[in-house]
Amino acid sequence: MRDIAVFSGSAHPELAAEVCAHLGVPLSPTRVSRFANDCLEVQLQANCRERDVFLVQPLVTPVQEHLVELLMMCDAARGASAGRITVVMPHYSYARSDKKDMPRISMGGRLVADLLVAAGASRVLAMTLHSPQVHGFFSVPVDHLHALRELAAHFRGHDLSRTTVVSPDLGNAKEAAAFARLIGAQVAAGAKQRFADDRVSISSVIGEITGRDVIVLDDEIAKGSTVLELLERLRELGPRSIRVACTHGLFAAGALKRLSEQEDILEIVCTNTVPVPDEEHTEKLRILSIAPALAEAVRRIHNGESVSALFDAPPNE
Repeated sequence: MRDIAVFSGSAHPELAAEVCAHLGVPLSPTRVSRFANDCLEVQLQANCRERDVFLVQPLVTPVQEHLVELLMMCDAARGASAGRITVVMPHYSYARSDKKDMPRISMGGRLVADLLVAAGASRVLAMTLHSPQVHGFFSVPVDHLHALRELAAHFRGHDLSRTTVVSPDLGNAKEAAAFARLIGAQVAAGAKQRFADDRVSISSVIGEITGRDVIVLDDEIAKGSTVLELLERLRELGPRSIRVACTHGLFAAGALKRLSEQEDILEIVCTNTVPVPDEEHTEKLRILSIAPALAEAVRRIHNGESVSALFDAPPNE
């Protein structure tokens, strides 16, 4: 593939290398250093002039460090006369800051989108944004992928004849319904109210649960408080089995350990949009790769082909 350059920040170089392997192009080196006054310096160590530049960087802990790194990568590519700069952001953590639900708070999702564009981003390739309106925060084109096909391909290895996909809340119900259609399952949703970042209440579950195999589906799992609360409601309804799935397995503050200790959770499935430390892995965890999907999207963007057509093709069996 000619005239393309792929760089990675320090957030998830393993994913960037895997994407490049699928594309058949080298991962160009990036040097990130720090001055004595704690300021970052970023250098893209390959030619960018008039090339189609892709910068791979999910916004994961430490989010602010990785954000500034990404902004400086954009600025460096623009200053090096890149033909086009595409930010490949598998996880956009600021997408959760998508509304003004209290007085005098910043809408971080829109602010960070503006910063990326100001730094030089020509377009954005994202995966499973927290809510659909975040797409509109960007003033440049956004290609929005999802991991439902990868998750569906995994779960087709199970008996799905008595399966219900459960969304923890009504906001994610549309995504859960799309996933349920892919695997031929029923769908249900929890009635959730959030009181704080780690405190939620789910009063009931709407849908058929009793005696069925449940797949709890969410876009991301951070502290796991929502899933644990949902488990309490599900247990009251008597499911036959419970599995948990998400796109972004953040697993903050020991969430993976807490979930894996729940005896009735048979499996926890996520993708590699964010790195999961080796010491966090448990025998219940399954990590699916979204590198092939990202690589195909990058190829289509580079060649001027439809990215949405990725989801029109028949799903993998």
